[in-house]
Amino acid sequence: MTKNSNSKQYDLEDRTLQFARQVREFVRMLNKDVSNTEDAKQLVRSSGSVGANYIEANDSLGKKDFLMHIRISRKEAKESRYWLQLVYVSSQKQEELRAGLIQESKELMNIFGAILRNSQ
Repeated sequence: MTKNSNSKQYDLEDRTLQFARQVREFVRMLNKDVSNTEDAKQLVRSSGSVGANYIEANDSLGKKDFLMHIRISRKEAKESRYWLQLVYVSSQKQEELRAGLIQESKELMNIFGAILRNSQ
């Protein structure tokens, strides 16, 4: 890898970490009813899995392993978007935060999709 691609690699690691952190901050604001509690658990898991699988991809044992972890990162970003759409928000501020997180999940899905296309 060149220095530039290493920089991009770690930028995406940081970006996925920030996504997971922002999701956790968002979840702390939500009403604690039964459905939100269950949906939020799934959201927290999937948002963290995006970056965890990207890190695994960067330490992969080969191209097939790399591609599998990138696919999982993309899938987890898509799942995060689903849970974000499902949780109940009770204020305009929460709705704005959710919209930003949904947008970030879409961008992450697109990035991982581009990595897959360019790696095959």
